[in-house]
Amino acid sequence: MGYKIYEKTNLDRLKIELSHKAYYTDEEYKMFLEENGLDCDDYYNKEIDEIKLLNTVIAILETLANDVDLMRKIDNKDIISIDQASKYLSQRIYNLKNKIIDIEESKKEVQGNINHIFFTR
Repeated sequence: MGYKIYEKTNLDRLKIELSHKAYYTDEEYKMFLEENGLDCDDYYNKEIDEIKLLNTVIAILETLANDVDLMRKIDNKDIISIDQASKYLSQRIYNLKNKIIDIEESKKEVQGNINHIFFTR
């Protein structure tokens, strides 16, 4: 039994991360990706691109948090007001930032980096 490999572009993966919500046009999503060092047409490689993609998602969510009309596009059954939408976005941004920190720390552990602060007097 073989497994089918689904190759997704960075743009496809970004849309998945955003639950296919059309907050912006593809051209605007491409701009966000490029600002974070990703080519929209390159295939997504989790090991290399994950942090850049998560930073792109954060950038998009931060723009939503700053625009009430865009914030209304959030389609979540639990969100019934702008205040709740704002809290939801803030929590999601916070969680994504923590995920990035966790990924960076786990990469350092794998690489065997030693924190030099432990060796100072």
